[in-house]
Amino acid sequence: MASDLETKAKEAFIDDHFELALDLYSQAIELKLKNAELYADRAQANIKLNNLPEAVADANKAIELDPSFSKAYLRKATACVKLEEYQTAKEEAGDLPKHTLEEVMTNVVPAKEVEPDKDLPDPVTVAPLPKPTHRHEFYQKPEEVVVTIFAKGIPCDCVSVDYGEQILSVAINVPGKDAYCFQPRLFGKIIPDKCKYDVLSTKIEIRLAKAEPIQWASLEFSREVAVPQRVDVSSVTANQRPVYPSSKPKRVDWDKLEAEVKKEEKDEKLDGDAALNKFFRDIYQDADEDTRRAMQKSFVESNGTVLSTNWKEVGAKKVEGSPPDGMEVKKWEY
Repeated sequence: MASDLETKAKEAFIDDHFELALDLYSQAIELKLKNAELYADRAQANIKLNNLPEAVADANKAIELDPSFSKAYLRKATACVKLEEYQTAKEEAGDLPKHTLEEVMTNVVPAKEVEPDKDLPDPVTVAPLPKPTHRHEFYQKPEEVVVTIFAKGIPCDCVSVDYGEQILSVAINVPGKDAYCFQPRLFGKIIPDKCKYDVLSTKIEIRLAKAEPIQWASLEFSREVAVPQRVDVSSVTANQRPVYPSSKPKRVDWDKLEAEVKKEEKDEKLDGDAALNKFFRDIYQDADEDTRRAMQKSFVESNGTVLSTNWKEVGAKKVEGSPPDGMEVKKWEY
């Protein structure tokens, strides 16, 4: 049965029906899980459909099953070149023959999206893809991204994690359970040699070392999201005040608010005693030290009836009260 599916898959691939070939290879793999050639062939179909992370994952599986299988290294190198992971491609293709290397380096144009042929009958019923068996999430720091896969009680020898320049490949194969594969193309590039992972009792924690200290907008790569620029801290001037995060929905600029209140007070138009008091306050606020001393001494000694700004005159003698016309000064006896 598996050989029949493999034959049909190769025929579909030759006829450029890549989606049908991919489905047939997947069904054949379910029947022959340890066939390296099937994984390598499915990797080629994924490359044609531009499913590049999946192609790398299939090539890795083929290499795991047969480390001497040169076709698997070729498929991985081809996918990595299309992903612009040239260093990984160079490492994988290092021992390949010269004509094979030329095939990899000349085949760098991304495959076009292939639409299914509506006129072609589908002879095989394809089962829908199963939902992921484990949930994952991520958070990040300036220097690393931490990916958590929530999987309880997974033995360490059942977990396989591979890293590329911009690829993460996670495989969980527990006997008697459905296999779990997670192969995202990452938002930014990483340093594979500095990446590591830990298998814990309730989860698998993967630490990806960032190649650049930029903020990732998401875990997976998207052409619609622009890569943010790295902030040059040295370019921030000393006059710029730091902005701190706030849990409030809207941040209040208190400096701006204070300036607005002062401007309103200055421009406020008052009448009567309020206007006079404001006038005296403004004089006192803008005056020098001698003028302030003169105003204080004259106001206190005259019981509020005289206000002088001439310290030479006020400082030399006691200021007597000068009541308004029609009024007289009375001293209170205690």
